[in-house]
Amino acid sequence: MGRAGETSLLVVCPARANAMPPVTEQPSSSLRPRASGSAPRPSGRPDGAARTDASALDRHHERIRRRGVNRLVLLLAHLTIRPAILLWFRLSRTGREHIPRRGAVLLASNHRSFLDPWLIAVCGRRPVYFMAKRELFANPLHGWLLNALGAFPVRRGESDEAATETALLLLERGEAVVIFPEGTRTRSGSLRRPRRGIGRLALATGAPVVPIAVLGSDRARRGWRVRPVKISVRCGRPLTFPRVEGPSQRLAAEVTERIWPCVELQWEWLGGLPPLRTAAVVGAGSMGTALAALLARAGLDVQLGCRRADQAAAIRADGRNADYLPDVDLPSGVRVATVPEIEFGGIDLVILAVPSRDLPQAMAALGARVGDRSAVLVLAKGLVAPLATRPTAYVEARVAARAVAFLGGPAHAGEAVEHGASVVLAAADDDLLPQLAEVLERAGLEVERTDDVAGAELGACAKNAATLAASVAASVGNNAAGAAAGRVFAECFELAVAEGARPATLAGLAGVGDLVGTVLASASRNRRAGELLAGGMAAEQVPGALGCAAESLDAVPLLVDALGAAGIDCPATGGLSDLIAGAVSAERWLDRLSGAPGEEDRHVA
Repeated sequence: MGRAGETSLLVVCPARANAMPPVTEQPSSSLRPRASGSAPRPSGRPDGAARTDASALDRHHERIRRRGVNRLVLLLAHLTIRPAILLWFRLSRTGREHIPRRGAVLLASNHRSFLDPWLIAVCGRRPVYFMAKRELFANPLHGWLLNALGAFPVRRGESDEAATETALLLLERGEAVVIFPEGTRTRSGSLRRPRRGIGRLALATGAPVVPIAVLGSDRARRGWRVRPVKISVRCGRPLTFPRVEGPSQRLAAEVTERIWPCVELQWEWLGGLPPLRTAAVVGAGSMGTALAALLARAGLDVQLGCRRADQAAAIRADGRNADYLPDVDLPSGVRVATVPEIEFGGIDLVILAVPSRDLPQAMAALGARVGDRSAVLVLAKGLVAPLATRPTAYVEARVAARAVAFLGGPAHAGEAVEHGASVVLAAADDDLLPQLAEVLERAGLEVERTDDVAGAELGACAKNAATLAASVAASVGNNAAGAAAGRVFAECFELAVAEGARPATLAGLAGVGDLVGTVLASASRNRRAGELLAGGMAAEQVPGALGCAAESLDAVPLLVDALGAAGIDCPATGGLSDLIAGAVSAERWLDRLSGAPGEEDRHVA
């Protein structure tokens, strides 16, 4: 292993990492370990309980630094726990020969379960050391046993210099140290983005790094039961990096980015869920274009699918969507094509950015082309005719995709790209929900996660109907607008609860939050649709005047059908549906809503 200033050989993971350019760093003492007899630095918490806790943790660090593992306890574990793990979990160990029998080594692994350190230890032919959350050391006997087997405490969620120094001293002594770069357990989905600590340790010590993946350990524990599930561990070839005194954060991040793809490679070789790398957006309207730009910002390879060839050619030539999102330049990671030109079989994420009324046509063209390893994200905020079907339910019945999710919340396209937005991501699949949320967060969005798909979709539908009602009634005044929106939303709220939605979902971003954002947005299609209806324009003429569809015009009649099927009285929503159908005027609907006698009633009287 090279020292600072010497020539070092950089070994990288085949086909997944590139040669790292040489970087000269300024010396720093931030990662230099102190002598093993020196006391760890205090935690900085002044209260007596914190000092007592810190003192107990310090003793565990000192024991590991001075004595290492307890050889007798380790022998007993080797004779009892090791065979039990091998038999109970039918443990498959691939590539264990890549773990060196002697000398300093970092074992970098994904983290799914409390079992992971023990599973990795079973793969090696030597003692291994690992960090464990400090809460596990609260019980003195439990803490002593963990310490004797090679564990030392770490304060999660904060910079823990004592844990870092212990790891450095162990590596300087030529030990094997297990590191989980994700920082915490990832219980479902693909692997999380790593933290740069593994890169800092690799550079500060020059120790080789063995990329490791563990698959299946997350299914072992149910409550206090540890079930005999099949678990696989795969170790890759060691990676080496030049030793650098005081590596900078930038260089540590670069090295981490070289290590982590090799861990992902082992993970995917075992059959683990790969990260989302490619996406295809069907629908080049304002929201489809915005989401394509956001996903490219998150690092995905994105294709934006247009309905017409001339639209695709214009967007490619201009570098932006002049018709729907003229102020947003498309990143270089977005390729523009027509929908038929996109090969959906190899796409990780398919985004359906089309209105609910166009979903049947889109599914007829795409349903059979979406692969079973793809996920689908639906943006439609309405219901699908003729049965008032929720969009995700309609899509799920027509694709072989592994999971379907819905994106809602107050996210107006241009603002979302420029300033970010708060969105609601709803999915019943435990793997897709965190995986897709992480991608959207990398794109700059604040993501609220929920498994209440019905609540999120019906909340969006209620928002559109209430926005339409408010904008029609605003021609009379703000009081009328508030009354109209409140009554329509209340009826839709009752429907959503009857369909199994959680009230909190509709009261949050997916419903009320989205409603406020849409009513205040002067460029909102549904607000403009209501204003045009109030001005006397027929509903069938509104999409032409807007240049695009307004979901509320299609959703309200379907909501009335769903409310009737559920036995829910809906005078406000029913009257709004009559207005859309041209059966009543805006003035007549408002008179009915307020309880005032209409023109016909006054003549009869």
